[in-house]
Amino acid sequence: MNGSGNVTTLDSIDTTRVARLAGGHDQVVVARRLVSATIGRDHPLHDDSVLLTSEIATNAVVHSRSGDGGVFTVTVWFSADEVRVCVQDDGSPEPPCARHTTATATNGRGLPLLDALSDRWGIVREGGRNKVWFEISLTTTPPSALALPLPRSA
Repeated sequence: MNGSGNVTTLDSIDTTRVARLAGGHDQVVVARRLVSATIGRDHPLHDDSVLLTSEIATNAVVHSRSGDGGVFTVTVWFSADEVRVCVQDDGSPEPPCARHTTATATNGRGLPLLDALSDRWGIVREGGRNKVWFEISLTTTPPSALALPLPRSA
């Protein structure tokens, strides 16, 4: 994939790609490139998808055993109007949680960014391992539109 041999497995099935990456900080860029190459730079959800992938891959490396010589898995699925990404880590003593940060803090914004930019996201914790996923869609109805009254017919 990137010529360095850091991807241990890569499967492509229709519009889904899965990569198992070494848990080093340098592999976060590989995760971003995987998402970018899978959905393509012209996809309207490209930038947000790459940014959110960077956040959850970084969390896997920094806050789980993936960063202590382990691995993490990135799964990307997309269609013309939707992107789903999941990052599974090697586990941590506690589940991921959002932190309160100050305006000058240089970290702690990953989960709040997920909340702000994705249509849906979640955490699945099984056997101490964490799967953090998000979905972004072009067809999602904005919450404000749901509150508008329906027009009356004459």
